[in-house]
Amino acid sequence: MAGGLWAACLFVYDRLHMFRPGFLLSLTILLTLSAGNVCGQSGPKSAADSSSAPHDALSLAENGHCSEALPLLRKSLSQTQTKDRDLKFKTAVNGVRCAMTLHQVDAALEFLRVLSREFPKDPDALYVSVHAYSDLSTMTSQKLAADAPGSYQAHELLAEAFESRGKWDDAEKEYRGVLQQNPSLPGIHFRLGRLLLSKPNPTPEAANEARQEFAEELKIDPKNAGAEYVLGEMARQAQQWDEAISHFSRATKLDPQFGEAFLGLGMSLNAEKQYAGAVAPLETAVKLEPRNPDAHYNLAMAFARSGHKEESEKEFAIHQSLIGERSGNAGQGSSSNQPQ
Repeated sequence: MAGGLWAACLFVYDRLHMFRPGFLLSLTILLTLSAGNVCGQSGPKSAADSSSAPHDALSLAENGHCSEALPLLRKSLSQTQTKDRDLKFKTAVNGVRCAMTLHQVDAALEFLRVLSREFPKDPDALYVSVHAYSDLSTMTSQKLAADAPGSYQAHELLAEAFESRGKWDDAEKEYRGVLQQNPSLPGIHFRLGRLLLSKPNPTPEAANEARQEFAEELKIDPKNAGAEYVLGEMARQAQQWDEAISHFSRATKLDPQFGEAFLGLGMSLNAEKQYAGAVAPLETAVKLEPRNPDAHYNLAMAFARSGHKEESEKEFAIHQSLIGERSGNAGQGSSSNQPQ
């Protein structure tokens, strides 16, 4: 396998595992702390006593006999005795550990679904789930690199890894290689455009090239709200208000939950002094992003300039409160900054 693809897998692994030295070690500690007296149980057990089966499965798992334990752990989850929540939790956690040790993805997902369904807010369950899904992601990325190293999907994964590490030129090379293999693949022109704008101190030439990439993306995928939004933002920053309004409007129609697009539309309409028209998109922006001070400020301005003084004062007060929370000086600020 190509060394670069191994590097991508290693990067993904490092990124997903930055919180701890090793999933199995952390999980072993967790299991040791939570095992209680299960491991220390002694005394004769009747083979006919079905109530002992879950405990036998746990004992096998906790003593490292995962091959024997895993089928018993899966079976015990469906037994009456697993209505005992503590027992069910230990069964699910040990099941995740054994399934991951044996690289049995379906079994791991089965136990993870139990943790998610039965213990959705339990910190230990969430901890186990985070690291298990992290390991599953790593395993899958490694499998992709090993089984299909020349595929465009493998190169796209490598490009994403380079991009996340700020290796812009390497990422660009991989993305362009993906397009050579599959020129009509949705999303790649968008990522190229985003990458070009993400480079430190992008030149005007890079900005123009990025704009072309977003336009190419929309030819392939006319429903890409992100491309419309970025084109709108670039036009807004260049004070090309009509173009900005057009792109933002399309972005809001493509994605009705895109708060930033509604904000960009409202800001552009305000800049064009279309204050009454700016109210509706800015009200939507405030609903979608209630803690965004810019949304409240621009809505306050639109209200003030369209003759709605009371509504303007209310929105400006919210803006001031949010700014105060961010700066640690809630309640401070001069009323002279209020839109008139």
